[in-house]
Amino acid sequence: MAETLILPQTTGTPDRDRQAIYDALLPQLAALTNGEPDLIANLANITAALKEAFGFFWIGFYLAKEGQLVLGPFQGPIACTRIAFGKGVCGAAYTRQETVLVPDVEQFPGHIACSSASRSEIVVPVFDRNGNVAMVLDIDSDQLSDFGEVDARALEKVGVLLTGLL
Repeated sequence: MAETLILPQTTGTPDRDRQAIYDALLPQLAALTNGEPDLIANLANITAALKEAFGFFWIGFYLAKEGQLVLGPFQGPIACTRIAFGKGVCGAAYTRQETVLVPDVEQFPGHIACSSASRSEIVVPVFDRNGNVAMVLDIDSDQLSDFGEVDARALEKVGVLLTGLL
């Protein structure tokens, strides 16, 4: 895989633009991780690619370890190191085993504010081959209502890509 992402120039509606970027990015993520057995290396490259493609405020993974979610590779400001299952948006996505989309983090009961700049958030659970949540992909934006169904469906595909690596 080349060290440069090829992303389309976009000028349509925000949803169409995002979809076009995801459509271009997903095969590149598959090529980037194909044949690389190291999970941490793959997670690091995926976070970097997502950051480059979209410029979101914070992108990272929390891995299920020792009965909690532990910070993994990320792009953005420093973050919470450990999150209990069921706590905050990450813990909710882990416990519910489903994507959690939060348009305004101030309205989410029990939101954990790793940064006061975070305004909206999406968290996608990533399942291992046995169907257990192995980690979550957490993305924060400094804009309200920055995520929608286009993001949810595309990021769930990133999760499926990772399932093949677990």
